[in-house]
Amino acid sequence: MDFIDEVVIRVRSGDGGRGCVSFRRERFRPKGGPDGGDGGKGGDIILRVSPERETLSHFGSRRYFKAQNGEPGRGDQKTGKDGNDCIIEVPPGTKVYDEDTGELLGDLIHISEELVVAKGGKGGKGNTHFATSTNRAPRYAQKGMKGEEKRLRLSLIYIADVGIIGLPNVGKSTLLSRITNARPKIESYLFTTIVPGLGVLNFEDEIRLIIADIPGLIEGASKGKGLGLRFLKHAERTKLLLHIVDISNVSLEDPLKDYMTLRKELSAYGGSLSQKPHMVILNKIDLKEKEPLMIENTISKFKEIGVEVMGISALKGYGLEELKSVLYKKLNLLEEG
Repeated sequence: MDFIDEVVIRVRSGDGGRGCVSFRRERFRPKGGPDGGDGGKGGDIILRVSPERETLSHFGSRRYFKAQNGEPGRGDQKTGKDGNDCIIEVPPGTKVYDEDTGELLGDLIHISEELVVAKGGKGGKGNTHFATSTNRAPRYAQKGMKGEEKRLRLSLIYIADVGIIGLPNVGKSTLLSRITNARPKIESYLFTTIVPGLGVLNFEDEIRLIIADIPGLIEGASKGKGLGLRFLKHAERTKLLLHIVDISNVSLEDPLKDYMTLRKELSAYGGSLSQKPHMVILNKIDLKEKEPLMIENTISKFKEIGVEVMGISALKGYGLEELKSVLYKKLNLLEEG
């Protein structure tokens, strides 16, 4: 099934049932007083967060949703049955916009959280309500109110503690697979990862961190090149960004080049991404084991500009336990702050 993280759907709540025009029929009284019941309320359109949903892909074949109409009232002052609500399941992290006005209607984060996006119409009043001293046998009842119809834009933004970003083929997916339960497909060609990936890092004290692998940015992404800007929104909720740099491709003349490319694209994207706490992870240090001075020089260059940095090899496992410890401590501090 295709990955879908943004979709426009059309919804319509139920109409209210019409009120009833009715009169009591009693023995020896051919026409008693009015006893028409009210119409039932139309069903609502409700979005509900479901743990079973991870993307918006289930909207691929269905884009229109309608709630049930309320039933009409009946004689003997019987109210019509309310229409059933229409429950639409969405994954946690779904933002809901009115597509026509641009208004943000809700940000659904917590499991079982609900948002009524279209209210059902009220049922019409039966003729019982319209009897007066001068009109004791009203032949009038209200029609039910119409339901609401809206176009909604659903935009999924993953809820993750840590976002892994970097140029293509720097080892983001490999790192995710080594420190979490995620098992992404890993190949050696450009843009292997074409959808964001999520993994969970568990600690012994039952604390768990959710880590998102954001598909590769390239220089010029802010101008429409590559895939990065499409998925950068999935880093918006993160508390910490890990900038992954492939040290085997670092230039001696300009060791900060790849990092500065990423920073430029984050700034061009806008929002708060470029202001988020971050650190640099120099990956693939196993390929530079015979050049320790080069590794030290690169690390010192990052420290000179005030950027926290550490070296690892996601493939060989070097430095991963230390990285886990750093993530644990940093995110605890961010939570406290």
